[in-house]
Amino acid sequence: MSVIVTDTGFAPDGWNESFSPLSDATAQDHSIDLTSDSDPTELNDRLADLRMIRVDFPSFADGRGFTIARQLRLMGYDGRLRAKGHVIADQYAMARRSGFDEVEISDELAARQPQDQWQFRAQWQAHDYQARLRG
Repeated sequence: MSVIVTDTGFAPDGWNESFSPLSDATAQDHSIDLTSDSDPTELNDRLADLRMIRVDFPSFADGRGFTIARQLRLMGYDGRLRAKGHVIADQYAMARRSGFDEVEISDELAARQPQDQWQFRAQWQAHDYQARLRG
């Protein structure tokens, strides 16, 4: 099972559609899985038709997913964007800043890093040092 993390805390996964890997996706698929080495520009012509894109984080030390999220948002994707895998609570603010709406973690990680550790970082907009420098 998995737990969904949002700014309001933990929730069960309510997404009922299956995800298709980018390599097997057809025009009828509206939920896509991207690996950390995917090229998001492959989705450029399909962004308007996608309801959710899920980006895999194979390791908490692999930050390529943050770059993918940022690229997708800059390309105009405004659907749901989910980080999946080895994202830790300390990375939640970065995930939100780069464009993710939510994070999908395992039950085991949720037990090791309870909801309060994630919610501590849910005020990610208030702790943006670049905004403080500008303003």
